Amino acid sequence: MSKGIMIGIGVILFFVILTGACVIGPYNTMVTKDENVKEKWSQVENVYQRRLDLIPNLVNTVKGYANHEKETFTAVTEARAKAGGTMNISGETISDPAVFQKFQQAQSSLGGALSRLMVVMEKYPELKANEPFMKLQDELAGTENRIAVERKRFNAAAKEFNTLIRKFPKNMIANIFGFKSRPYFTASEGAKIAPKVDFSK
Repeated sequence: MSKGIMIGIGVILFFVILTGACVIGPYNTMVTKDENVKEKWSQVENVYQRRLDLIPNLVNTVKGYANHEKETFTAVTEARAKAGGTMNISGETISDPAVFQKFQQAQSSLGGALSRLMVVMEKYPELKANEPFMKLQDELAGTENRIAVERKRFNAAAKEFNTLIRKFPKNMIANIFGFKSRPYFTASEGAKIAPKVDFSK
């Protein structure tokens, strides 16, 4: 084999190795960031699941004092069932923006139904003397705080990943390997408007 051919093969191998290094590094970083998004998502689902698990006991406790508020209890139960139906540990929710939006809408509807339940609870001061109820209420409040924290962490991880795969030249590698942007949690419509509470009805 002539010296020229050996040099040519050496140059080709050098560029193959260099190209591989330029692709492997960014690819591995994308995988790491994507796994971080998925891990944050699992925490979001965990806290939403915790809220779902608390609701039946909360509703049953309130029913003992306000059984005639059937419309509110039905709304909470239906919203809980709908929200539970959108839970998907497989990760499909963050891969499909439409599924993600459906998940967020269902959880938002459940939050609205819970707000109405809270208004009902305020009408019955004797509930505040019920220790199991107060414990449930504290657990629910703590869960709502955790939801806010985990949503914020998820958004931060999604932003980091999305920024990485959109930057040139990493965006070309992302397109080749099928990395897609992750959706963000957004504030629910009307979230900035304080709910009106009217006990006169």
